[in-house]
Amino acid sequence: MMIRIKNLTVSYNHNPVIKELTLNVNEGDWVLITGPSGCGKSTLARTISGLIPHSIQAKVKGSIQVNGRNTLKSNLPEISQQVGMVFQNPGAQLFHLTVEEELAFGPRNLGLSESEVHDRVSRVLTEVGIENIRKKRPDKLSGGQKQLVAVAAVLTMEPRVLVLDEPTASLDASSIRRLMKVLSRIKIQKGITIIMVEHRLHAIQHGVDKFYVMDEGQFMHQGPAVDILENPVCRKTYGLRRPVDQPMMSWEELINKNGYQEKEGQPLLQMANVSAGYEGREVIKGINLTLYPGEFVSLVGENGVGKSTLAMVVAGLLKPRSGELRYQGGKKPRSGLDLAILFQNPQEQLFTDSVDEEVAFAAHNFGMFDQQQHQTVLEEAGLEIFGFRHPSILSLGQQLRTALAASVAIKPRIIILDEPTLGQDWGHLEKIMNYIKVLQQSGTTVLLITHDFKLVHYYSERVLLMEDGGITLQGYVNKEVR
Repeated sequence: MMIRIKNLTVSYNHNPVIKELTLNVNEGDWVLITGPSGCGKSTLARTISGLIPHSIQAKVKGSIQVNGRNTLKSNLPEISQQVGMVFQNPGAQLFHLTVEEELAFGPRNLGLSESEVHDRVSRVLTEVGIENIRKKRPDKLSGGQKQLVAVAAVLTMEPRVLVLDEPTASLDASSIRRLMKVLSRIKIQKGITIIMVEHRLHAIQHGVDKFYVMDEGQFMHQGPAVDILENPVCRKTYGLRRPVDQPMMSWEELINKNGYQEKEGQPLLQMANVSAGYEGREVIKGINLTLYPGEFVSLVGENGVGKSTLAMVVAGLLKPRSGELRYQGGKKPRSGLDLAILFQNPQEQLFTDSVDEEVAFAAHNFGMFDQQQHQTVLEEAGLEIFGFRHPSILSLGQQLRTALAASVAIKPRIIILDEPTLGQDWGHLEKIMNYIKVLQQSGTTVLLITHDFKLVHYYSERVLLMEDGGITLQGYVNKEVR
């Protein structure tokens, strides 16, 4: 038995997040754990990896063994030779100046020869499909590229157990397929045990040996994935997505081939031949984009094509190198009031001492606080029971909903959502997006950046496809696609 967990209880500040949980995993098994946001999945992953209690303070009861080692009594260096973990926020574990050095760090710390380090790094770069960015700085990569680099860095260590906390959250369809092939290969060829926490189930269910649904710190269901995901009551209760039978379609198939006709009336925002980038490198090139009041527009494309950079320009956080950006014909948008943005990493925009303060901050700042509106936003984001909690002790999914609620609390004219799916089960995500649609119908313009096909298909009106820094195709959503 590779992993033995018995009667595990994990508590933060006397609040139990995992309750009397038992789990046994055989060597070479691929285990998928899913469930509502905040149910304890990430806490379980961190406990298996040894981060709890050795790095993250928590009270732990029960027993946990990995490959015969008691992880509660072992130290992190010992555990890390057995268990590798990829976090929900991959940027938190990347710190070298190049991707190549990031991948080499772990094997070097194992005392391997330089030739062996070089061989491992080269092999994993190719397998994961990131050899084209081996010389780039990790902190300058897109969210999806960072995720692939974090996975690759762990794979070079060749752990016996690989723990992945939402590894597909920021990945495009081709990167997900590539990652699944890599994981299937190492499972079969090397017998690595895989523990995966995930909400996006459509691409990964077929390789899984054991499927668990978690809620309120316990396993509520376990068994074959198909049995659980075909159960409508189970899906509705725990916010699970029903996987589709057909392979993931291309964005070109989603975009109506009739193209797009500019609307009549005064545009809310216009970009005319805009180019922008970082440190001498041009990321977006010659962008022409018009957004009208009350539109719901999705910006899609593969990892690293410039979607988040375009969002930063629209938000006024990155100045164009060339071209022109006009808001309402030339006015300067007021940050937070006219325009708000939700970052990929919500921790970058949370700074108050409670969820309640965070969501109310902008409204108080602009003298617009309304208690009824405040309560509505908390309820729509599923945060009403967390009002007095500090954002830092929430799950990443709950932190993202907090940041989103704070962004939309005063109904900005434009809201930019940069991959709002991280840590979200479909139940919470659907509720949030339905509220966003209400704002849109009252005049808010929504710019959604995502890899989530279903999200775009359900909610968007117009889709912009980005490739190599430019918008190459746009059109209305083809609602006939299923």
